[in-house]
Amino acid sequence: MPGIEKLPIEETLEDSPQTRSLLGVFEEDTAAMSNYCTQLYQAMQRIYDAQNELSAATHLTSRLLKEYDKQRFPLGGDDEVMSSTLQQFAKVIDELSSCHAVLSTQLADAMMFPITQFKERDLKEILTLKEVFQISSDDHDTAINRYSRLSKKRDNDKLRAEAVEDVYTSRKKQHQTMMHYFCSLNTLQYKKKTALLEPLLGYMQTQISFFKLGSENLTQQWEDFLGTIGTSVQNVRREMEEEVGQMQQTIQDMERSCDPLYAPCDPDPSHSPVCRNLTRKQGYLYIRNKTGLVSSSWERQYFFTQGGNLMQQGRGEVAGGLVTDLDNCSVMAVDCDDRRFCFQVTSFDGKKVVTLQSESRKDCEEWISTINNISKRIYLSENAEELAARVNQSALEAVTPSPSFQQRHESMRPSSKGRAGRASSISSVGSEPSPALSVLSLDALVDPETPIQFDIISPVSEENSGQSKTAAQSGRRSNPFGESGDSTSEDSEDSILHQLFIVRFLGSMEVKTVESIDVISETMRQILAARAIHNIFRMTESHLLVTCDCLKLIDPQTQVTRLRFPLSTVVQCSSHQDNKRLFGFVLQPAGGRGDSRAVCYIFESNNDGEKICDSIGLAKQIAFHSEMDRKAVEKRKEQDKAKEKQQEELSKQRQIEKDLEEQSRLIAASSRPANLPGSDGQFLVLSNSQSEDSDAGEEGKKKGESEA
Repeated sequence: MPGIEKLPIEETLEDSPQTRSLLGVFEEDTAAMSNYCTQLYQAMQRIYDAQNELSAATHLTSRLLKEYDKQRFPLGGDDEVMSSTLQQFAKVIDELSSCHAVLSTQLADAMMFPITQFKERDLKEILTLKEVFQISSDDHDTAINRYSRLSKKRDNDKLRAEAVEDVYTSRKKQHQTMMHYFCSLNTLQYKKKTALLEPLLGYMQTQISFFKLGSENLTQQWEDFLGTIGTSVQNVRREMEEEVGQMQQTIQDMERSCDPLYAPCDPDPSHSPVCRNLTRKQGYLYIRNKTGLVSSSWERQYFFTQGGNLMQQGRGEVAGGLVTDLDNCSVMAVDCDDRRFCFQVTSFDGKKVVTLQSESRKDCEEWISTINNISKRIYLSENAEELAARVNQSALEAVTPSPSFQQRHESMRPSSKGRAGRASSISSVGSEPSPALSVLSLDALVDPETPIQFDIISPVSEENSGQSKTAAQSGRRSNPFGESGDSTSEDSEDSILHQLFIVRFLGSMEVKTVESIDVISETMRQILAARAIHNIFRMTESHLLVTCDCLKLIDPQTQVTRLRFPLSTVVQCSSHQDNKRLFGFVLQPAGGRGDSRAVCYIFESNNDGEKICDSIGLAKQIAFHSEMDRKAVEKRKEQDKAKEKQQEELSKQRQIEKDLEEQSRLIAASSRPANLPGSDGQFLVLSNSQSEDSDAGEEGKKKGESEA
């Protein structure tokens, strides 16, 4: 029969807020039907009581008429005509009394019994099932809360087994009760039609039968109409019986198929593998809400994804509310001291962090994979699940070792030698792909068997060891815990450029060459694929400080320098072609280009990766110009020192000349013979002229020697 609404029994196990809302509508309909049925029952009870009263009154009248002859009236007691007339009336009224008695019996069977049975049995059964369902739902909530409060530190097998058994029993009881409750509510949609039509049909049929006993006033048209109604009632009853059979069969099938789902965690992970191709997911999760500076509370809510948003909805709520935007967000599994199977969703700007808890590890991994797929905006495509499957398949194939380089590109080997003289530069992968990529094998860029480092280990990094050696040689004390020393801070403070970026470390691995611009994109592919296959979603967040001297990875909480990369060792830096938030750079040790131990570091930033690459390129340019200026200043200083040295030599030479002149004068004066006595003026003139001649000769001689 069209127009019959039904509750979906298949969704009873999920117990979503939408199902609860639809159940509330059915319960309101049941309450309204119960109220209306009570009023109709009272009205029909009055008809039945009135009919019984009429039948009793008619029978009493007939009996009194029959007893007229036995009455002793003072006047006219022997009236035979009156007596015989009353006897005839008594006979007719007695027949009418019999008809009314039959009518009362028929009303009790055809009118009162169906509506009484519907009121006392069906409606009360639904009310009982409602109470049982509410009790089982409360028991399930208590059991799931007890299971979720299991501590990770104080893990007790007995308590965990009891909690799992309690969840299994309560969930199974709730599921079974809910299915039978839904079945009763669906059956009520049919029964309420029959409960209204059958009493009226019985009432009309009894009335027709009653009137047929006394008269043939009812026409064939009324009989056909009532016959049609009777046929419709039979059809509804037949359809109801078929639907009840199907619902009972569905309940049995659901009980058999859903038995493994009653437990919160699957004991056999291979029985239900993790699906990583989802772009939509819904289910109950616990969300951590901060209640103070240090304290927090967990609340169980129904979460679902809607487009690129994560929504939550509580029981009894009509619609859900926005939790966070999933576009370009980051998600990773986290360890909580008081909860298990937790993961954390961080918004694209890093301002909002949501911590959630799922029931099992499988559910946690599926939520993480779904949010990752939504973060990549796969849901915007037409075939989202197929695209997600292809992306995951390509991630699985990414770490599969490729065929040998000699087998595939033996003829192309000489062409790769022409790239050995390429100068290092800051480039972007977002441009057109390199023409050498079609010639040069990917195995020549990154070795698939190279180990990948997924976390930052400061104390054993080679950069820090090299710094410690340099510091030891220079007589400065180094910090063994990777913290920056005084010399580093002084260098960074003297730098012209200071730019800080929030980044998350994805991984690093050694590369075979630093000449190809495709080595960074291939390293990104290898690291992302390895993270997807090994389910590594945790990332270390750091602050990347770009200066003209070096690149620093700083701990955002302790402000301790985790790693320091001299800017001179950065030979390449580029971002991903499609996802601009991914970027990386290649470090070449100080040994030169011939050293094969070059390392490529891959990061994810909250900003555009190209901006970071441009900042590093600007830093290298500033460092280059600073180095050129420093060399020019040193060269100028050397020239000034040479000039000063030359002036000092000239001054020394002049002083020597003066000393020689003075000595020559003294020698000339001592070796000159004594002059004859004469006038003092003549003697003085001669001696002066001779001394001048001797001085001029000495000066000419010294000048000639100096010129020679």
